[in-house]
This record gives sequence, structure tokens and C-alpha cells, in this order.
Amino acid sequence: MLAIALLTVTGLLAGALNAVAGGGTFLSFPALVWLGVPPVMANATATLTAMPGYVGSAWAFRRELQAEGALGLRAILGISALGGLVGAGLLLVTPGEAFTGIVPWLLLAATLLFAAGPRLLAAIRARGQGGVGPLPAALALCAVAVYGGYFNGGLGIMLLAVLGLVGFTDLHAMNGLKNLLSALLSVISVATFASAGLIAWDKALVLAAATAVGGYAGAHLARRIRRTGPLRLAIVAVGAAMTVAFFLA
Repeated sequence: MLAIALLTVTGLLAGALNAVAGGGTFLSFPALVWLGVPPVMANATATLTAMPGYVGSAWAFRRELQAEGALGLRAILGISALGGLVGAGLLLVTPGEAFTGIVPWLLLAATLLFAAGPRLLAAIRARGQGGVGPLPAALALCAVAVYGGYFNGGLGIMLLAVLGLVGFTDLHAMNGLKNLLSALLSVISVATFASAGLIAWDKALVLAAATAVGGYAGAHLARRIRRTGPLRLAIVAVGAAMTVAFFLA
């Protein structure tokens, strides 16, 4: 019962955070590890459980979905799908011990990227409204998709940054497409991970259901939030604490 309660609360919070500002993996991944799930399987399971929240959030933003800048919507989806498949394949060939050593560095990178997110986006927008050309935009998007297929942490802010590079300026459209791409990457990764037997299904079902509810509620909340600074600081603090804990483990 304690495990179910922990997974439910974690899922609700992670889904809401992913919809509002990102960073839900800082909660779901450590929770699974603390419940005894091996790190590679915990990463795969956290990716699965984030998927319903992404889908719910993307559905809530469905009216704002549109293409801007250097790449069309089909090209963005196709490049993301390819990159996600490559990233998921890389995780499958990463030995468990090696991934355990990589995890603290991935969490550190995700925390730093999340913390630098607003400044990064501001710097990208300062370059102008047109974004970069099609080839640089495609390469940047593919790189982020590979990362997302391999590890879900910090994916939201990386997608927002690359969409800014592509030429997006409408924040609601960026949030909607961010969640749609996150859902797409999760579907591809989960299909790959499930075929390799890397999903802890007993824990995944509880966490996924809670994350879906949290993601849908969080998407509606995101429309009303005007000051996300304090929330972002809290998420960065959680990410930093998780990073330190995994370095010391």
C-alpha cells in the first residue's frame, strides 16, 4: 500500500510538472529506483509512465498546434521519430553497470539545462524571429530526439529550446508541440523497451494512470499560471537533490 501511495502521488506531481514547466522525471525515476527497480528498467518504466501525461497535455493544447519556422509539422514528427528510435536502441545496448554510472551525469545535465531554460530561450529569441535554416534545425531536433529516446529527464526544456531554434514564437504552440513530441518519443521508446522486457509493469500501471491525470490537470493549470519562477526554482532544487543522491549512492 505504501508503494501504491508513493507511486500515485509521484505520478500526479510528475504529470502536472511536465505539463506546466517540465521536470517530472526528477520525481518518477528516483521513486522507481527507491522501490527497487534497476536503473535501466526504471528509466524505461519512467518513460512509459510519462507518456499518458504527455498525451493528455498535448490533447489539451490541440487547438494551438501549428508549424512555424524552418520545418513543417510532418518533418518535425518524422525527424523526432527517427531520433527517438536511435536513442532507445542505444539504451538497449548500454550495460546496466555503465548506465548506473551515467545516471548522475544525466540528472546533472538535465538539472542544469532546466535551470538555464529561460535564459536559453531568451537568447534564442534574441537572435530574431526567423530561427535557423532547415538543416541546422533538423540536426538539432534529431539530437534532442536521440537524447529523449535514451533518457527522459530534461526533455521538455530541450524541446522548447530546439523549437525556438526552428523558429517558433507562440508559447502555447511550443508547449503543445513539446508535449506531442514527448508523447511520440515515449511511444517509440516504450515499444522498444517493452520488446526487450525492460518495463516494470506492476509499478508502471499505477504510475501511468496517476501521471495521465496530473498531466491533463497540469495543462489546464499552465494556462492560468503567470509566474513560473518559484515553481522552476523548486523543480531545480529537487533535481539538484536527486543528482547529489545518485552521485553519493
